Amino acid sequence: MKKKIWTLIFAAVCVFSVTAQDTLKLELSLEAAKQYALEHNRMMQNASLSVKQAYATRWQAIASMLPQVSAGLDYTNMCGYEMNLMNLKMAMPPYGTLSVTASVALSGTQIVAALINNLSIEMSDVNVKKTEQDITSSVTSLYMSILAMEKTKSLLDLNLKNLQTLYESTANAVKVGVMEQTNADQISVQVSSMQSSINTTERSLEMLYNSLALQLGQGVGCYITLTQKLDELLNVEVAMELLHTELDLSKNYDYQLLQKNTELSQKQITMAAMNYVPTLSAYYQYSAKKYFSDEATMNMTAPNMVGVSVKIPIWSSGVRASTITEKKLAYKAAQNTLADTEDALRVQDKQLRYNLTSAYENYQTQTKNLDVSQRVFDNISRKFEQGYASSTDVTNSSITLLAAQSDYVSAMLQMVNAHIELKKLLNK
Repeated sequence: MKKKIWTLIFAAVCVFSVTAQDTLKLELSLEAAKQYALEHNRMMQNASLSVKQAYATRWQAIASMLPQVSAGLDYTNMCGYEMNLMNLKMAMPPYGTLSVTASVALSGTQIVAALINNLSIEMSDVNVKKTEQDITSSVTSLYMSILAMEKTKSLLDLNLKNLQTLYESTANAVKVGVMEQTNADQISVQVSSMQSSINTTERSLEMLYNSLALQLGQGVGCYITLTQKLDELLNVEVAMELLHTELDLSKNYDYQLLQKNTELSQKQITMAAMNYVPTLSAYYQYSAKKYFSDEATMNMTAPNMVGVSVKIPIWSSGVRASTITEKKLAYKAAQNTLADTEDALRVQDKQLRYNLTSAYENYQTQTKNLDVSQRVFDNISRKFEQGYASSTDVTNSSITLLAAQSDYVSAMLQMVNAHIELKKLLNK
């Protein structure tokens, strides 16, 4: 029996050890987190793979214009059949044929397709940069949100400690008959409310860490430690300097992708026009036939054969003309979309600047509000201990402080996110 118990304990220890070893622990600064995400994020990996796919597609288009060589080996047995040629019987023994064919075909459509594939590669490169920008921005936002939430938790912990101290002193005062039980009960409710807020914040923190782990290309079992503090990363002056940077649409990745898409639509017109261009093809074939019999027979297979052909399109009942018209209309639509996007990006630029300015002003206001609310709470707490303030005053000041802390963190994150959005638009 003891042996079985020790066996179970050993197995449990082994399982725990394997689980502990499988847990990935990361200690990351903001820059290290962004770099780790770029190396492990699967969306980033897919974007890089799309570039390789574009290169492979371009080589397919180029290879289709180069010589193609194929070889064939055939065996034929006519089962003893003899051909009667002018009353002369001719044996048809079994035979094998070896053939090698080299061919090449060239058309205007193939040439334009290769040029279009070059555009596809350029678009894939831009998409990689855009994906990189999206991932780093998301990591920055999550990193700062986690730090802000941790600061919120530290503020709540401090409030809880102060309220617990007040409750203990109130409870002691009730015991000696200096205060009524209702005063202690009101403070007790505030303690429970503050503890509930802390629990909610901890759950929100866990979700933020899980979201960051996903951006890093890891599962929810990843243990992440952030090595930088909020005060170290929150540089209000640098954020506000971005307002003095002019918008350059040529640096915006969304605009670049639409430009490439417009060029692609233009190339499609050229490709459709290539249907009017003749197609040139040529081939060379070598054939060697071997009869598996000594009987006399007739071999009419030429060992070498060369052929050249030119196909000239003459009439297609308007199919080619309507195709060109369709591509021209698509190009015009792409130009309209590009123009609309340019206007939209300029409007977005103004809006994001307004957002950042408003967020900065709100952040300054909430910073002052937090300082005042904290001083009011501390003052009322001291008065309550001395008997110059009621428990209702403590409750109201506690609720006001809690709201001020929440508004402060919200304003800070609003400013950080506004800075990130404008930074993305300006590609800074």
